[in-house]
Amino acid sequence: MTNRQKMHFEVSERKILLRLFDLVFVFGALHLLGLFFHFDYFIVSATQKTNIVVLSMYLMLLGTVFEMYNLQVATNQYQIVKSTLLTATTTAIFYLLTPIFTPLLPSNRIQIIYFFLGVLLGLLLWRLIYQRLFASQRFEKRAVLVCDSLECDGLVLALEESNPHYNVAAVFLLDGTRKVDYVSKSLKEQDTQLDLVRYVHTNSISEIVVASNHKGGITSGLYHQILILLEYGFNIREYTQVYESNTYRIPIQHFDTDFYRYFPFSRSNRNRLYLYLVRIFEVVFSLIGMAFGLVLVPFILLGNLITSRGPLFYTQTRVGRHGIPFEIHKFRTMRVNAEKDGAVMSTIGDSRITPMGKIMRKTRIDEFPQFINILKGEMGFIGPRPERPHFVAELAAVMPFYETRHVIKPGLTGWAQVNYSYGETLEDSLIKLQYDLYYIKHRSIFLDFNIVIKTFSTVLFYRGQ
Repeated sequence: MTNRQKMHFEVSERKILLRLFDLVFVFGALHLLGLFFHFDYFIVSATQKTNIVVLSMYLMLLGTVFEMYNLQVATNQYQIVKSTLLTATTTAIFYLLTPIFTPLLPSNRIQIIYFFLGVLLGLLLWRLIYQRLFASQRFEKRAVLVCDSLECDGLVLALEESNPHYNVAAVFLLDGTRKVDYVSKSLKEQDTQLDLVRYVHTNSISEIVVASNHKGGITSGLYHQILILLEYGFNIREYTQVYESNTYRIPIQHFDTDFYRYFPFSRSNRNRLYLYLVRIFEVVFSLIGMAFGLVLVPFILLGNLITSRGPLFYTQTRVGRHGIPFEIHKFRTMRVNAEKDGAVMSTIGDSRITPMGKIMRKTRIDEFPQFINILKGEMGFIGPRPERPHFVAELAAVMPFYETRHVIKPGLTGWAQVNYSYGETLEDSLIKLQYDLYYIKHRSIFLDFNIVIKTFSTVLFYRGQ
């Protein structure tokens, strides 16, 4: 029996593919413009290395800001056009208006139009090719999930929602008595004898995912078939690893008491050089942020006078690193005495939020006074958002490992904030906790930079809380 695995791309491979061919198509389009039109503002040649590097950096950076490398966006035609237009426009503006790094503006203004069209059409052509070809079913990853009957639906949904190119073709149960095929997202149960090996070979399966977090879960017959597939060279992975790599979250709902086995803390949490660099970054940017906040004060004062008179600032007790409480500073976004009847978690469309407060929350302007907390060392620029003691006690009582968030300083922005738009229920809090723990586990300069870029996306697309 031969190993016939379907060709597919991993998440990381798709993102590399998108970035690489963004550059190839843009530079190809600019080169063709130079061949067929009188376009010489940007020449693709070995003598123009600096210009090529600068344009590449602008494309990669701004493409990330406008979510060009979000796989969900890359498969939606409307989102493709939107993100491509935004990326091409801002890239052209940045390149044209930074003559320190790039050529001076051309005297013939038609050159500017050619340059913009070259960037736009190059990006758009490649993205439409990707959407039609590489985002089709022929390159999706087909997997089989081996799990308990009570968990299978939720596990399948979590994997497929996070990755549009991941298809769980079938579920094989741990007891080895029946098989569940997923056809057009609907279930068809078959009470047939389990034959995992035959199914994998005849259905172009690339990966077998095993979700068994309790002792003695897999029968000996099923275990033997998994070993046979391993000998054939098939990829056998544990569910928590697959979930984490697809969702960028930690699946704490699937952990048992041996949490430490799945959750090694990032070395960066104890790396003195990393922590010193982060602290320098925090001090510099908190000073810049406070300066911008002072500029905004007159406008916020005016907005409050019109919509809801009252104090400009308010303070509130939050839980910080190691569970130590501190006073957080914010611009007031709710009406005065909004919690006279007790602490209530904010919700979407909360009637207590003022009209000016809605604008500030969506644009994150209300958070600017927290640069004072960052300067004092009570908060970091990046980390889990600090929560109120009342809600911490409630969430920790029903949610395992919740207080693990307090192993690092809370942040002005964080991995949960840039990946999950709003949280008002226990389920939302669980998802945010999964993101927070992922950050604590994988904390690094690269991940911090990614969060900073995604924060710009959150503000630009008006997705603040």
